[in-house]
Amino acid sequence: MKKIDPTMAEQVAEAISVFQERRTGYRPKAVTVVLSDDTLVVTLHEALSPAEKALAGTPEGAAQVQEFHRQLFKSSVDSLREEIKRITGVAVGEAAAEVETTTGAVVHAFTSGTMVQVFRLAGRIAADAWNGNESHTTEGSPC
Repeated sequence: MKKIDPTMAEQVAEAISVFQERRTGYRPKAVTVVLSDDTLVVTLHEALSPAEKALAGTPEGAAQVQEFHRQLFKSSVDSLREEIKRITGVAVGEAAAEVETTTGAVVHAFTSGTMVQVFRLAGRIAADAWNGNESHTTEGSPC
């Protein structure tokens, strides 16, 4: 049986998932990797442990969880940069991480001097709608 090589996105997702598990002892439920021009955004879904979720139940606890993950990211970002460069062949310019304590998502953004705003939607958008393959109209004019 022929083995199929994983894509770069799959390799990055796996590397980030392994790093998260090594750093926290808790593996995220899923990892999403999105590349847009020179910006790579990695979302670790349900990446908080049950204890972190419980701690994040208060504003003070949520702030502690966020700061903990910022420091964790800061202390390991160099190895993440190296791994992303190894996989993609492109160096990482800048890197940042943010934790959304209500959903347990951890977002890593690797950029080259741009501002990154990440919006995690509450639902999914069909690929055809996003890519413009569906026909949509608003009052009197096509979208």
